[in-house]
Amino acid sequence: MSLSTQTFLLPLILLPVFLCIKWNSFISKNKKNLPPSPQKFPIIGNMHQLGSNPSRSFQALSRKYGPIMLIYLGRKPTLVASSAEVAREIMKTHDSSFCSRPNLRVPNILMYGSKDIVFSPYGEYWRQLKSIVVVHLLSNSRVKSFQKVREKETQLIIRKLEESCGCSLDLRALLISFSNNLICRVAAGRVYDGLKLTNLLKKHVHLLTVFTIGSYVPWLSWVDQVSGIERRAREIAKEVDEFLDGVVKEHVDKYTGANAESDKAQDLIDILLGLQRDNTIDFTFHKDTLKAVVWDMFVGGTDTTFTALEWVISELIKQPRVMKKLQEELTEVAQGRSKILEEDLEKMKYLKAVIKEALRLHPPVPLLIPRESTQDIKLMGYDIPVGTQAIINAWAIGRDPVLWEDPEVFWPERFLNNFINYKGIHFEWLPFGSGRRQCPGIQFGVVAIELALANIIYKFNFTLPNGVKNEDLDMSEESGLTLCRKSSLMVIASSRT
Repeated sequence: MSLSTQTFLLPLILLPVFLCIKWNSFISKNKKNLPPSPQKFPIIGNMHQLGSNPSRSFQALSRKYGPIMLIYLGRKPTLVASSAEVAREIMKTHDSSFCSRPNLRVPNILMYGSKDIVFSPYGEYWRQLKSIVVVHLLSNSRVKSFQKVREKETQLIIRKLEESCGCSLDLRALLISFSNNLICRVAAGRVYDGLKLTNLLKKHVHLLTVFTIGSYVPWLSWVDQVSGIERRAREIAKEVDEFLDGVVKEHVDKYTGANAESDKAQDLIDILLGLQRDNTIDFTFHKDTLKAVVWDMFVGGTDTTFTALEWVISELIKQPRVMKKLQEELTEVAQGRSKILEEDLEKMKYLKAVIKEALRLHPPVPLLIPRESTQDIKLMGYDIPVGTQAIINAWAIGRDPVLWEDPEVFWPERFLNNFINYKGIHFEWLPFGSGRRQCPGIQFGVVAIELALANIIYKFNFTLPNGVKNEDLDMSEESGLTLCRKSSLMVIASSRT
């Protein structure tokens, strides 16, 4: 081979070698260290592993793949956190990177294009809206201003229990009515058609939990149309909008025409309309925004309140020792009075411990509302790409044997000698989340639960119908946006006095 030929062929031989070296270097440099992940199927990813109870399914998977796990819902990478340490990293250390929401089709339809607090993506709109809600609607002083409403609704539920003494009673229905009426009076100033509103809320919450494949595999969005999910979502959204339009119109009419009222606003819609009318805030408060915020109150306030109350009463019925100890505390504080007052609640340490323990075992939202990363980050040594969805399994964290002794046992005493509170700074206990996306209505919800529970347990003993022993009460769960009992709590109430 001549020298000129060798000179010509050498670059041709070396070029592929050079390109392979550069390609391998590029791949090595850009290869991400992702969290452990179960094997996924094409197209659907790990959807088949969600099961009928995702919180339990994720807990089982975490035992194999660890407390930080990456799954795929369709094409959507989803981080699942099943330990307090991982939850802290997501909601505290990297809170600013995980404070947005994924773009989900059904919530967009149901919540006015996600203009509400819960599903709105992170940005200036959400920051201003949350500030308005926290300062003007759910501040300490505002929550205290509704004390008489809480006490009135609590006494109404006591009266209904008194009327039912000796008969089998669907306690869930009674607790739903209490929660609905309370939220109606606080948000809108009066009670609306209970059954109609309850059914509307139920259908709305159910659709929020329905898995829409189009949100995770966009080219299969036609499946949601064929299945009728989107059609049902639009029908429910229309019903909700018509209801809210009527409610808002009632309030607008109070300030117009011959019947104009000049009294200080008493309910949350009055407050929002007042802010809009008086231009006291630097925020354009469109009507859809107002309705979205108000509906958030109805959905969040009703569902979490009755669910928490039903679970804690179930646990008390099942645990006579705890019931007796709580009743002793209530009797001591009441000092012979016919009812427990709101100012009495601060003296009731065991009552608070009982509620916290029930929320540990039965968090109202077992899988906290998903977050979405807004940038690439490094989390616990793993590379997390922008656009990754994050789910915190609060249910599994509350039952983690590393964090809790005998985690499956209902034992309120564990909360008597620690400083765990509702502020979201203790990541082993997350019934209302933490960080920027923590539920803003915690104080309102907790005081309502405490007051109702204190008076119910102070006034009544409970047995189960058909001779079922209290310790045999079925505690099966029904998974959804909120974690309800699978069956309504049927009881026979008897007066303690």
